[in-house]
Amino acid sequence: MSTDASILASIDTEFGNLLRPEHFTNHAHCCECAEHDELLRSRDRDTLRVEDVCNPGWDPLCFCSPEGLAYFFPSLARFALAEAESRSGWYGDQLLFHLYSGFEENRFFRYCAPSQRQAVAALLAHLIEARAEVIEAYGATDEFLRCHDLWK
Repeated sequence: MSTDASILASIDTEFGNLLRPEHFTNHAHCCECAEHDELLRSRDRDTLRVEDVCNPGWDPLCFCSPEGLAYFFPSLARFALAEAESRSGWYGDQLLFHLYSGFEENRFFRYCAPSQRQAVAALLAHLIEARAEVIEAYGATDEFLRCHDLWK
């Protein structure tokens, strides 16, 4: 069985050396894109907070480029493996949306190299195994299984 630490090490190996994009969204598109870009540009992998990305109704990652999502992926994996916070809930469910939205047309999925896809699949498999009760409480077991099938 994998451990949180071994999964995070794999994610760091695959995504931790990616360069920070100059912009994370199409910042010239509209005020909302500009605001999300400004927030993401003000953070790095160490300073991004779960509070920055946990609101499904105001999640800057919904507007983020695949390069930006890849840059922040080590942080997002850590959020998904962390205990659920009372205010924001469990981040794993929000991360699932970013990994599963559009299925095979998912821009992040299409961006990732095979070794990066394997690291994401390992994270999903670990979540399914190690966080089964939380996933079930969110009613997301089938979605996690389908998402894992996509990424593996």
